[in-house]
Amino acid sequence: MVSKPIFKRILLKLSGEALGGAQGYGVDPDRASEIADEIREVHELGVETAIVIGGGNIFRGVAESAKQMDRVAADHMGMLATVINAIALQDALEKLAVPTRVMTAIAMHQVAEPFIRRRAIRHLEKGRLVIFAAGTGNPYFSTDTAAALRGTEIRADVILKATKVDGIYDADPAQVRNAKLFPEISYREMLSQNLMVMDSTAIALCRENSLPLIVFNLNVPGNILRVIRGEKIGSLVSK
Repeated sequence: MVSKPIFKRILLKLSGEALGGAQGYGVDPDRASEIADEIREVHELGVETAIVIGGGNIFRGVAESAKQMDRVAADHMGMLATVINAIALQDALEKLAVPTRVMTAIAMHQVAEPFIRRRAIRHLEKGRLVIFAAGTGNPYFSTDTAAALRGTEIRADVILKATKVDGIYDADPAQVRNAKLFPEISYREMLSQNLMVMDSTAIALCRENSLPLIVFNLNVPGNILRVIRGEKIGSLVSK
């Protein structure tokens, strides 16, 4: 097994539901602490780590419950939900002595720093972990697209998308018993087969900027560390 990290700078994409724990909604402090501890192990190896987190555990702008709302208003609420999650994760990380900065795409100076690309890169170079919140700051764009955008802006080596399945399948493995796992696949194939692990805007942005993506199961303890050490888990998307 490779003991040293194969990436210098990563962008980790977490869903909001990851913080919900077994209850699936809100913030479970114990689950937040577990995730923070895994991220700490990566940080201690010297990997420059940035995170984009979703808000689906609190509010999702495209959820059925938001259908009666104006889409822009609903998306703004979703952005604020990601800020709540970012602050919760920052708290869990700093309790483990990991220096962390939250940067938001919507200005809220009393809560977090505004996103400034050069400042974000400087934080990473100084060994601080950076959490990007509020998506892109624009409605109609998902946090997956925000991850692709921020990953490109900070010149990350890879996007690590943490999910609740082992990688990219040709069908939902929870519903299709013989669903096929793709150990490797191209962005073009993902788009042509409509494999919506990420939305098409995010996939296209990664492809245009030659930014590789690894999709893996966050629910297996130690998987983040295994990925950055180069173990062959999950699905690699490139080209």
